[in-house]
Amino acid sequence: MQDPYDYEIQVNPGYGKKRFSRQELLDILVSIIVLSVAFMVLYRNGTIMSILEYHLGESGRWAGLFGICLVLVFFSFLLHEFGHKFVAQKYGMWSEFRMYPFGLVLTLVTSICGFLFAAPGAVYIRGYADLEKNGRISMAGPIVNIVLAAISIAVVMLINDSPYWLNDPQLLVILVFTMLASLNSFLAIFNLLPIGPLDGGKILAWNKVVWGLMFVIAIIEIACVYLVFDISYYPIPLL
Repeated sequence: MQDPYDYEIQVNPGYGKKRFSRQELLDILVSIIVLSVAFMVLYRNGTIMSILEYHLGESGRWAGLFGICLVLVFFSFLLHEFGHKFVAQKYGMWSEFRMYPFGLVLTLVTSICGFLFAAPGAVYIRGYADLEKNGRISMAGPIVNIVLAAISIAVVMLINDSPYWLNDPQLLVILVFTMLASLNSFLAIFNLLPIGPLDGGKILAWNKVVWGLMFVIAIIEIACVYLVFDISYYPIPLL
């Protein structure tokens, strides 16, 4: 009698492994560069440029600002998308980032207007996922932002204990971590809104307690940034 379990089980290639395609890497690179340039345009007249000019000179300040914007993009947008991607791949699903060309153009245009509506792209997922798996995949992105916001808030609270002059390098560190805290807390609260296409709608459909806990933490973080921190040094992007 033939063993009923004696057959080949087909699974996705690279099951559970973190991997990228060539097209995905190209889309990520383009999105990172465009987002970084958009942030440069947004912050070009802010206090942070005055600090960079003091330390790096008039020409070096632009390179310094681009480097800071790369950090902001990587530790907010990109890691958020990687959270979705890696959890989906853990479940054996096809998962890759794809840029939105129109969204990238919109990002640049709004930055010139003095605010930022960022829509660089998203992670596309193919494969079967039940309600729980879909909820876990969806919560991975906002969790990344919540954790990064918490770390950034903690750093600012630890080192921001006295007034600083423009030539103090510590002021630059405080501004960068305040930007990270603001950006990540805003991304978390926005993506957790209980609307169908957003992460919050999918998490809520799976587990109301998990969604509620994450949403409350995100509210506390964004309240901390806007009510406790001094964010008057730079414009706040609308994402």
